[in-house]
Amino acid sequence: MSRSSVADIVPVAKADVARSRVPLKQPLTIGIAGLGTVGAGLLSLLSTHGARLAETTGRPIHIAGLSARDRHKDRGIDITSFAWFDDPVEMARADGIDVFVELIGGDDGTPRLAVEAALASGKHVVTANKALLARHGARLAALAEANGVELNFEAAVAGGIPVIKTLREALAANEIDRVYGILNGTCNYILTKMQEEGRPFLSVLGEAQAKGYAEADPTFDIGGFDAAHKLTLLTSLAFGTTPALDAIHVEGIESITQADIAAADEFGYKIKLLGVAQRSPAGGIEARVTPALVDKDSAIAQVSGVTNCVAIDGDYAGSLMLIGPGAGARATASAVASDILDIAHGGILPPFLVPAAQMKPHVKATMGRHEGAYYVRLSVVDKPGALASITRRMAEQDVSLESIVQNKPRPGLLSSQTPPAQVIMITYPAPESAIRTALAAISQDGNVAERPQMIRIEKL
Repeated sequence: MSRSSVADIVPVAKADVARSRVPLKQPLTIGIAGLGTVGAGLLSLLSTHGARLAETTGRPIHIAGLSARDRHKDRGIDITSFAWFDDPVEMARADGIDVFVELIGGDDGTPRLAVEAALASGKHVVTANKALLARHGARLAALAEANGVELNFEAAVAGGIPVIKTLREALAANEIDRVYGILNGTCNYILTKMQEEGRPFLSVLGEAQAKGYAEADPTFDIGGFDAAHKLTLLTSLAFGTTPALDAIHVEGIESITQADIAAADEFGYKIKLLGVAQRSPAGGIEARVTPALVDKDSAIAQVSGVTNCVAIDGDYAGSLMLIGPGAGARATASAVASDILDIAHGGILPPFLVPAAQMKPHVKATMGRHEGAYYVRLSVVDKPGALASITRRMAEQDVSLESIVQNKPRPGLLSSQTPPAQVIMITYPAPESAIRTALAAISQDGNVAERPQMIRIEKL
């Protein structure tokens, strides 16, 4: 980011006002807490497009305060003339600020206290904090509604993809049957590289960390937790339920091996980490973040690298898919700015579309009742009758096999023992509980050398 002057960052100068096609109303003043990648990107965006945005909204957007850990850090833009607050909570309560922009991150502590203070003080809030909303969204929504202010969070899900607005506005007349997608760019990057380059998980993870796509401790991403926070918000918007992070079934990609990638490819699939929320035929909502096999020719299989996508099935609009950058300074700053502009235009929507008092409790569907086809990989020990025992255990649970492939390795040069054979099975649709019961029995029989791998096959 090139260094800008203070004059650049105040969006509307007198000359700009004179050029405006319509008289400008009172400025909208904002306070920004958090000047990391996204916060600095927002300052750049307002510097670049401030005059034009003032024309489109009819009012200039002025920065009335900033807050971050380090006032003197070089962010590529001059911030010395702006009011500075060491305490974000103090800024959230300060007079002269219309909109509090929270870009700190974290589900508790200072971010929560600051957002609560802003809402209670009658200030609109714009946040990119998915963790905060996944944990405290219902209470914060009620606080915003009680004080007649906006709580906007477009940037909290899928970066620059306008999925929140799509659900809150464009598809508000639809009953949503399902929402799903690739919600974490780090995982999608790792799985893409494993697929395209034939490299093992840990090698690609190291590369993702070196490029800044993954943190030094990548657990939040590769464990599926980041995607679960995002899916929590999508589920609430899609089905009118209170955000319920603990109701999301979460599995990460740590167990995916090159053997799984290769086998999936052989059967005509790619592996993706998907977040899926849908109405269950048995009642309740099935919400899960899990690896899944998807058809190579499907649209979602073509979404590669750090790109995100979100698909929404509406009863009248049909199936829509939005694809774009899920993170990054420019894309996320764009989403934050769009929320600020909505406030500048006026009009207030309930944060989760349904008023907080009318949101329904999230009723969790029983995961074991899900019925579908599955990919199963077993490391089968070399002993007589092992494979027959495995197929019998599947038959006991009424699980029929569409395909079964055995890749039997040759004995090692320094050992007379035959290493386990890799057995890949594709099942016909069956209840998940039946598959898990069969695999538990197979493990107990001692016919496998390691924990069985089971991945859903999604027909999207």
